[in-house]
Amino acid sequence: MVDFWRLGAFLLGAGLLALWLAHREVRELSAPPAGQGVKGRFAEIRWQAPYLLLQFFFGGIFSALFIFYFKSSGHIGTWLMAALLGVLLVGNEFAGKHLGRRFTLIWVLFALNAILLFNFALPHAIGSLDPRWFYVSTAAGVVLTHGQWRLAPGQPGRIFPVWGLAGVLLLAWSLDMIAPVPLVKQDLAVGHEFVQQGGRYVLQVEQAPSWQFWRDQASTVHLREGEKLYGVSAVFAPSGVTAALEHRWEVLEAGGWREVYRNRFQSTGGRARGFRGFSWVLNPQPGDWRLIVATQDGRTIGILSVRVKRGVPSPDGVRLREF
Repeated sequence: MVDFWRLGAFLLGAGLLALWLAHREVRELSAPPAGQGVKGRFAEIRWQAPYLLLQFFFGGIFSALFIFYFKSSGHIGTWLMAALLGVLLVGNEFAGKHLGRRFTLIWVLFALNAILLFNFALPHAIGSLDPRWFYVSTAAGVVLTHGQWRLAPGQPGRIFPVWGLAGVLLLAWSLDMIAPVPLVKQDLAVGHEFVQQGGRYVLQVEQAPSWQFWRDQASTVHLREGEKLYGVSAVFAPSGVTAALEHRWEVLEAGGWREVYRNRFQSTGGRARGFRGFSWVLNPQPGDWRLIVATQDGRTIGILSVRVKRGVPSPDGVRLREF
């Protein structure tokens, strides 16, 4: 909650500074001439201060949102959106005084910050990840920015790109490119001989070769005829947030990925290591498989791809993982 209040204060500060810069432009004030001595330097710093503060507020929000959305990203589309936030974070460092001369850019950056922050904060505050809250929070960010523009003296810049931005975000949402914040994948694995004892979830997984240091398990799973392939996931959600999740098992065939099984379940946030879910497919055919953890409205949280082969794993190549 401290983070939400801090980021909200940054957004409020950015809005007030945008109004002040618009007021200064209406009064047709110009930068002081370069002067010598302490007085001249002080006048220059005072002129630059609103630009630097606006840059600081946008940068503070972008840095937090980049972390939030990157941690919630689970596939290439959401990683691209997180990378875009990273680009904006770096670009903001070079914006500086140019923000004051490009009010359209100010409104677009303000709207983007407001929309993405509301996308995160509203589900958290309400305790629900119903997809309609994405539309409500997006509309709230646009309306807030439009209201800022209407209040700004002289209404500098153009506001229509803000509505275009909202359209782009809605399109990205429909293409599953918006990370399902505030959900974060904590763990995801497939393997053999799953055991649930009380509050313990234990799965036997095959270890990756030592040179594949970036993998938590081997890319190939060996199964005997008639054996089950288990999948276990742990998804973090803030305390009080309820999410409808699902496991989808898909196999690669000549026509592409085909869904074999779907298991739906409800999660309630608050557990530090994530809310756990498990599923299995019986006697999966050899080939390429993937387990997708997603919300029931279609937003992907994580994907794990494996190759299934007939056989018995080496006793030295397996280990137990607890979730």
